[in-house]
Amino acid sequence: MIDWESIKVENKSSPGDKAAFKTEKLELFRLQEEIPTGYPEPVHRYRLVYEILNQSIENNYFWIYNYMLYDQDYIIEKIYDIFTASEQSSFFGAAQARLSIQQDRISNFLATVGKMVKELFQLVRELRIIDERLSYYYDSYDTSSKSRESAEITLKGIFVDMVEGGAKSTSSVYGMAREIQFAILPDLFFKMHPHSSKDVDQVIDELKFNRKVREVLKRKLRSFLAWKEHTFKELQTKRIFTLKFLRQHFDIIKMYMAWVRPYLRNVQRLQMADKTSSPELINAFEGALIEIEILCRKKFKEQKYDRNGVVILNFSYRASPQMDFHQEGFQHKGPVYHGKTEINFLGYIWTTEEIEAYKKARTMEDLELLAIIDNSLAEAMSGLGEELDKYLEEAGEKLKKRPELEQEKLKPHSSGPMAGLIETFWKTPPKKKIPKKPAPEKPNPIMLEREVKKLTIDIKQSMYNTYKNFKRAHKMLTW
Repeated sequence: MIDWESIKVENKSSPGDKAAFKTEKLELFRLQEEIPTGYPEPVHRYRLVYEILNQSIENNYFWIYNYMLYDQDYIIEKIYDIFTASEQSSFFGAAQARLSIQQDRISNFLATVGKMVKELFQLVRELRIIDERLSYYYDSYDTSSKSRESAEITLKGIFVDMVEGGAKSTSSVYGMAREIQFAILPDLFFKMHPHSSKDVDQVIDELKFNRKVREVLKRKLRSFLAWKEHTFKELQTKRIFTLKFLRQHFDIIKMYMAWVRPYLRNVQRLQMADKTSSPELINAFEGALIEIEILCRKKFKEQKYDRNGVVILNFSYRASPQMDFHQEGFQHKGPVYHGKTEINFLGYIWTTEEIEAYKKARTMEDLELLAIIDNSLAEAMSGLGEELDKYLEEAGEKLKKRPELEQEKLKPHSSGPMAGLIETFWKTPPKKKIPKKPAPEKPNPIMLEREVKKLTIDIKQSMYNTYKNFKRAHKMLTW
């Protein structure tokens, strides 16, 4: 049961009270102790218990719903609807069959999402390796780079190890130095750096070595540069393809998550409430308990202050569902309910914040499963760090940027005698000051009291008319 007195609301309808709501205690039976009803204390309330055989209980709900909507001009919001059925009832079996279908779909979608998230890690790792390899190529082709020679030596080492087979291969640079006594060949191979394969002959012919050494060196450098040029283009193409595939992969994961959300909501709604301990629900009987709550609110056009007339309607059904086809030729077999209906009318004068606080308290546990799934996926994605964001942005995915990171990129990094001058002119742009909202005007107590009184009279009259006319429409005793 919700502890209403612990809920805090800034804009309260009763400024003098410490708590936003007071817990209602009611004497449900004559000369009995007052017990909490699970609702805030209302301005006024009605309670109606109605039981008749061979009449559908849906009629009771929709009669009151239409009357409050069209005759009393209220805006209606559904707060919740829950149900439970005895395990031996036919309705329980039909509901569980539908639930199992939804659960199977969810398990299939989530299994696919888990597999694709795992593949996402591999794609990011592959892109990281490609970027590392491409950095050697970019440095080796950049004649102004200070690390050009080290990049060239690294690429030659990869060529010797991966293409020629390393020192164990007799045809490699190291193998020829060991087996055929070309001892100078490795030194010359790693020292000479022609810019392209067309420059090999010109660079090598200038060396003062015998003709055979120059021939072997030309052959090795020419094959290395041809490999370097082709693998450079191949890696660039592979990176573009992998980048696009990463974005496609990411979009598919988002698509699957969008698909699974409705199923998670359905499962949340199809799960039965735990009311098996209720004495009105017997396992051997064909029975079900249903509870529906709607919030009806009204605010007059000429009102100056934030006050709403609120009527909460709670329908508690103890029903006996009969599984039958609703119409001849209609292929969907569903339940038709018959049984007892208990209707509670509760009237309140609330501010908009109090209405939202009430709705939040009632729906706090709604869709917890969806939040767990979303959070776990977000944590898995965050494990990839900023690299995933970087690659997705490069592929064209629009992501929210962190302002502090952007500011860090803009900040100049300089040293030397000009550093102080640059720092003098470089200033972080000041944050825009958000103008403070003006303090709300203190309400005129006389005008506020008039509005509250008018709303109180209106909701009492609406509740009474609904209560009275419902009894008349259903041939009950009225006065």
